Amino acid sequence: MNILLLSGGSGKRLWPLSNDVRSKQFIRIFRDAQGNNESMVQRVYRQITAVDPGAKVTVATSKTQVSSIRNQLGDAVSICVEPARRDTFPAIALATVYLQDVLGVDPEEPVIVCPVDPYVNNSYFEALTRLEKLVEGDAASLTLMGIEPTVPSKKYGYIIPQGGETVSPVKEFKEKPDKETAKLYIAQGALWNAGVFAFRLKYLIEKAHSMIDFTDYKDLFAKYETLTKISFDYAVVEKEPSIQVMRYAGEWKDVGSWNMMAEVMPEPTMGDVILDETCENVHVVNELEIPILVMGCKDLVVAASGDGILVSDKERSGAMKPYVEKIDMDARFAEKSWGTYTVIDAQPHSMTIKVHLRAGKRMTYHAHEMRQEIFTVVSGQGRIILGGVEQQLRTGNSITIPAGTKHIIIADTDMHAIEVQMGQEISAKDKTIYPLPEALIIK
Repeated sequence: MNILLLSGGSGKRLWPLSNDVRSKQFIRIFRDAQGNNESMVQRVYRQITAVDPGAKVTVATSKTQVSSIRNQLGDAVSICVEPARRDTFPAIALATVYLQDVLGVDPEEPVIVCPVDPYVNNSYFEALTRLEKLVEGDAASLTLMGIEPTVPSKKYGYIIPQGGETVSPVKEFKEKPDKETAKLYIAQGALWNAGVFAFRLKYLIEKAHSMIDFTDYKDLFAKYETLTKISFDYAVVEKEPSIQVMRYAGEWKDVGSWNMMAEVMPEPTMGDVILDETCENVHVVNELEIPILVMGCKDLVVAASGDGILVSDKERSGAMKPYVEKIDMDARFAEKSWGTYTVIDAQPHSMTIKVHLRAGKRMTYHAHEMRQEIFTVVSGQGRIILGGVEQQLRTGNSITIPAGTKHIIIADTDMHAIEVQMGQEISAKDKTIYPLPEALIIK
């Protein structure tokens, strides 16, 4: 299968564990069969490859998420980076042109587009293989997967099929309704629109060319920021006359709020948490290195990280977004392709960060103009190239990196360090990346 995973979203609905750098799909809140923590994106990728070990997976995402994807999936997937946010039609158009021009996918091959973050079992991905077969059958230009509704939800759009068969032509689409209208739709055999589309690659390439003036991938990438923001549903799906839908009745949950997240957590608590015996329906996630004690509470969610602490009634947690938007603070935790960093203290002219570099990984070759850094190795060993000179780094070593000096740090083993940044301006924007000179490339 050619699977195109759409990885977007901001960090509002699952704050404080998610932020503008770490979206909800990267929170390691689930467990695999071995008991290891895993995120939504890791779970989805594991399930895809369990169903189809030869699946070719490409993630369409923003540049802010690339490091997290590489950290969690390594080089197992291809990544199509959007230069700016332009909604789902431009994102899918760019990704399909990327498949053809960069990855060399045959225009006749089926492509399946789906979100990166559904909570599902393997039957969902087995259903995707059936979608692939339907595309190969050429009964319709576009094939959707519709979810059999379990409740008359007002959170989703609805697909009205012409009949009650497993695969049926689409009669019409309905926007997100109120609860009573949703009941009427369900009585007509309506399905939830889960954002899963399948087509031959050439179909979407032709659609993209008909709606956007571009020649190839490089040209489309260069013009991307000028494209109109429009969803794939509005631009393509609702205008396509040759369209069918396949019913899916298996487990499917949109984990978009803490209330829903609590339903799929493997245990009521994660981290250093104590619940007394009188607590009922309480879920707590603690990423801090201090304990949380909850007593005598019901229907509550508590989440704590370096970005803040949430204490909310579960049902009310779905309404948190406008309040979180009032919080103006840079993210204090991020996953990078080389490891993680956690801010442990922030002052007007200094910042102290706990750094973890994974064995065999390296940072980019870069410099900061507005600040100097003092890098102290707490455990492990590696190397630094500072001003063109290589130096060894071992436990207890401390090295000063002057402002404006190009440097790169390489971890030979897992390496933990404390980095203190000092300057008139401490900003993530104060970073210039340079190509590593061939003479300095380390094997």
